[in-house]
Amino acid sequence: MARRGGILGAAAARPACLPILATLLLASAAHAASPPAKTAQGRSDALAHEIFRQLIGIDTSDATGNVTTAAEALAQRFLAAGFPADDVVVAGPQDRKKNVVVRLRGTGSRRPVLLIGHLDVVAARREDWSTDPFQLIEKEGYFYGRGALDMKSGDAIMAAALLRLREEAYRGSRDLILALTADEEAGCCNGVEWLVRNRRALIDAEFVLNHDGVVGYSITSERGVPRQFALSATEKMYADYQLTATNRGGHSSLPRPDNAIYQLAAALLNIGRYSFPFELNDITRGYFQRMAALSQGQTAADMLAITRTPPEAEAIARLSRDPELNSMMHTTCVATRLEGGHSNNALPQRAQAIVNCRILPGHSKEEVRGELVRVLSDPAITVRYVADDGNVSDTAPAQRALPPSPLLPAMLEPLERTVNAMWPGLPVVPFMNPSATDGIATRAAGLPTYGVAGIAVDRDDVRAHGRDERVRVASFYQGNEFFYRYLSALTAP
Repeated sequence: MARRGGILGAAAARPACLPILATLLLASAAHAASPPAKTAQGRSDALAHEIFRQLIGIDTSDATGNVTTAAEALAQRFLAAGFPADDVVVAGPQDRKKNVVVRLRGTGSRRPVLLIGHLDVVAARREDWSTDPFQLIEKEGYFYGRGALDMKSGDAIMAAALLRLREEAYRGSRDLILALTADEEAGCCNGVEWLVRNRRALIDAEFVLNHDGVVGYSITSERGVPRQFALSATEKMYADYQLTATNRGGHSSLPRPDNAIYQLAAALLNIGRYSFPFELNDITRGYFQRMAALSQGQTAADMLAITRTPPEAEAIARLSRDPELNSMMHTTCVATRLEGGHSNNALPQRAQAIVNCRILPGHSKEEVRGELVRVLSDPAITVRYVADDGNVSDTAPAQRALPPSPLLPAMLEPLERTVNAMWPGLPVVPFMNPSATDGIATRAAGLPTYGVAGIAVDRDDVRAHGRDERVRVASFYQGNEFFYRYLSALTAP
């Protein structure tokens, strides 16, 4: 999940889930002890695992990897499975940044559904990990590897679902289009944006399912027990800003108050103390109302209190102490990088920081840049916008985070049926992804977009972008079964 990252589950419900836990544990034991059984689902699990292993083994990070290698490897799988060459397209703006788009044709009685996921991953250094990040390792009930969660597990699951449906002589009511793309995390050439601009006909659809909805998962669990299924129907917008303080410098034996590092540090503290205005949209208002019914005590009362008009300030303050809930109520900006000075024995001539912001729907990148200038309250500090390709400019785009996608019955009703069949009683809760994904590009193209994945992750074990990234073995296989069953329900005649 882009540049990007986020988690969910601060106020997750706690229904009785012992049968679910038993199912998870049994599934984990079965998969860990032996290869999947030779049933249709077992063959699908084995195939998903094989693709998962292959993708983890390909470095697709921006600096040292090659996304095209992964795209071409997947294309060969689809061609070998009998997909027509015209329905398997590898295309992109440069040799290392190509995407693969595959179409599984149905009857055409309804418009297609587009499935999206990114093949690129954030960088990973072997010396930082306890395992090789570019080798899929299974140990103690988990799969480890860079992209295990964000999001090569999801790529493998989506690919396996289309291959299984093809093997079963798929005749669903819709074409299913799978686009696995480059540079969602970082880099010059975001694949979804490129496809929208250059190959729109390849990916045009009624709506989009994004497996990267919450950094590769939708189910928040606690010690393996699912608590809620988060349906991402909107998301924040990502933006980076460069803050710079400059100074004439001098000899370190003659310090002065006008020190570039001190000046920038004071400005960053202003940002750290500042809270952007409280705001709810239709999705977040509904989220807090729904979660209030699933929560208890002061938290439940506060969730209801912030949805009233006017919202209760004390309730906002209490909920804002939780970083996850705070991120759903406010635009957030945080310093993520800092550098300054040029010599140990010289006064700093320059100090610079990167502030990363996640912007609520309805607000623009330039609007937030202007607000940072106001909060800094120091005309000597420049605030410039940093684009995804690294270019820096004095002003930011007027681009705004888009309003939520409508909750289409054609998407929602099959989802609720599938979730209930696999996890009885597990609530499907529409929410706003506090991070940012390629859904920004598809929504901007007029395609309603929803984050949907059947993978469950413990709320205190989200390791996307981090050291020893992992996903529970049982969760991977259940996610594989879920996605096949959901696509089958979604495309039923």
